[in-house]
Amino acid sequence: MTPKQKRERKTVITLFTKLMKNPLQTFPPLRGELIAPKKKGVYVIHDPSGMVVHVGRTPRAKEGMHRRLRAHMSGNSSFTHKHLKKDGSKLRSKYQFRCIVVDDSRHRALLEAYAAWQLCPEHFGLGEGI
Repeated sequence: MTPKQKRERKTVITLFTKLMKNPLQTFPPLRGELIAPKKKGVYVIHDPSGMVVHVGRTPRAKEGMHRRLRAHMSGNSSFTHKHLKKDGSKLRSKYQFRCIVVDDSRHRALLEAYAAWQLCPEHFGLGEGI
């Protein structure tokens, strides 16, 4: 492993630790306001029992976590199609999420992969779309 790879690995592990220390936030009730950053980052979704069901990131240039989580709530994601049977409104019933802003696209991708590996979410997106 090169020195650069070692630094990058340390950065990703540090980001993961910070992500998991961030507080859980509840998805809002119908017509409630979603409190999530409008910046790019990585998020973890927990079901009502606390089990991790999804790890995701914001891959698109203009898409922040607020927009991505709203897409899940409206059923516009492979996660909601497969895990919630196309009903994103189920997230409003005691599902929670935690997130972290990560500006660097490579670090976002590596953190998402590392978090998915560490947390083994029930739904693992394969990038196949909806």
